Amino acid sequence: MHLVSLAVTDFRNITNTVIELDPDGTTVITGLNGAGKTSLLEATVYLATLQSFRGSPKEAMVRRGQDRAILRAETQVEGRSLTIEAEVSAAGRSRTQVNRQVVRRRGDLHEALRVTVFSPEDIGVVRAGPADRRRFLDETLAVVDPKAARSSEEVEKVLRQRSALLRNVGRTLNAEAATTLDVWDARLDEAGTRLVEAREQLVVDLAPLVAEHYSRLAGAQTDVGLVYVRSWNGPLLQALGEARTKDIQRGVSTIGPHRDELELTLAGLPARTHASQGEQRSLALALQLAAHEMATGRLGSAPVLLLDDVFSELDPQRARALLAGLPPGQAMLTTAQPAPDEVVAAKVYAMAEGGRVVASGGIS
Repeated sequence: MHLVSLAVTDFRNITNTVIELDPDGTTVITGLNGAGKTSLLEATVYLATLQSFRGSPKEAMVRRGQDRAILRAETQVEGRSLTIEAEVSAAGRSRTQVNRQVVRRRGDLHEALRVTVFSPEDIGVVRAGPADRRRFLDETLAVVDPKAARSSEEVEKVLRQRSALLRNVGRTLNAEAATTLDVWDARLDEAGTRLVEAREQLVVDLAPLVAEHYSRLAGAQTDVGLVYVRSWNGPLLQALGEARTKDIQRGVSTIGPHRDELELTLAGLPARTHASQGEQRSLALALQLAAHEMATGRLGSAPVLLLDDVFSELDPQRARALLAGLPPGQAMLTTAQPAPDEVVAAKVYAMAEGGRVVASGGIS
């Protein structure tokens, strides 16, 4: 699988731009901050996942003054040409198609385009709250286990409906509302249990890979711990029943997959509170490297690798270690400064303000 071309119109600050990528090597996108380099990567991620890797709402991705953004990618998958087209609406419903067939869920894009993203914001997986770590697990599952990703989408849908019901009952649950809540609890139990079991297995599989990559990045053998912690005990349906009174009083779902935690430790200490910034950054990179390695092994080929100005945050040792840990494959790299000598650019695009490509070429 590789990305052939990317066309972006009215996305973020980009008016209209088209780039063609090298199928096997690294396409480097240069330019000053604010030129639109990261927006190109964000558009690519949206075409693969229907989400922003920055966590932005759709209205923030549409250029100011416009109603919608238009994205188009051509991909090659085992000799087949595929076209992904997306209309990102600032206010109405967004639409996506693959070869003119409507995409109804994120999993429908799995066979058309898969990506792995490295960005300076990745440190949030270690430093920020549990939501960032759950998002990392679910984004990894979306690449390596599409079936589990469908459970994630189902959980999101059920939680929206369940939470809306809890808000509307006003701390008083009548018989009709109780029956409806029973239905949502049963659906959350089914989808939530599947999702959490998939997350737990993913953590088990990732742990040795993360430890290996972290030790290489840090230059020393280190005890790295990954532990998935549920927000409830026993069967989820039973726990939801026990938490019902509290949920009604608070108007929210207080337990479930959306409340779980991925605990990360270095040398037995919580990485979020006890690790230095350099250690946290190395751990964040190790998590992404492990996810990319797992995806490459399970899928038989590497996802398209997106590197968003990551080398500006790394010392030379970590930069070399990062590059050494990546399998061969197609990559897009953005940078506002010279990339490490180890980066061999097959194609180079220079971007100016507004996402305009002002120069392009290759480096031999």
